[in-house]
Amino acid sequence: MIRNLDACGEGEGTGHGRAATLPPPFLAKEAVEYWPVRWLIDGYNVLRRDADLRAREAESLEAGRTALLHLLAAIARASGEYFTVVFDGARRGQPPASGQVAVVFSRPPESADDVLGRLAREVGAGAVVVSSDRRVLDAGRRAGCAAVSAERFLDAVRGGDADDVEEDDDDRQPGKRGNPRRRSRDEVLAARALRRLRLDRS
Repeated sequence: MIRNLDACGEGEGTGHGRAATLPPPFLAKEAVEYWPVRWLIDGYNVLRRDADLRAREAESLEAGRTALLHLLAAIARASGEYFTVVFDGARRGQPPASGQVAVVFSRPPESADDVLGRLAREVGAGAVVVSSDRRVLDAGRRAGCAAVSAERFLDAVRGGDADDVEEDDDDRQPGKRGNPRRRSRDEVLAARALRRLRLDRS
């Protein structure tokens, strides 16, 4: 079920306090390959980078939000992942009830970016922040989260090709030559998380 929450984690049927916005805790940062991932979604930022979602938003802001939430609910049902979508502004209307998706609306003076940064710090390792706003992505990385652009996330959920993810140093066999241009650890973790979405939908 999609839960409709405000920025303090309060909503019908959810209890009160920030913990209401959080699914069960994850293990280490490497858990993104093996355990359900907690996705923190910059709602309008993601919505406005997809042609189909933008077309729905052109009908109305609520229609755009609902279309994004329907997409995420379908992914959540197929994958078992958890999603929290953060939007700027006051709550209007009710989201569709399906999937493991929580909806958070920021409260002035906080912006959606501020809420995403706070949630990233609360969840920390094992979460993935999704936005094309550099400030949001940097805040997620500082909190220990993997960080993924809106474009890469949308490509994954729309069925794009999987990234070629290389092994971490600890996983390489003794005597194997390292790749001097190998991806950073953050890039590897982000790619692994995106690959989960693709594989879970196949």
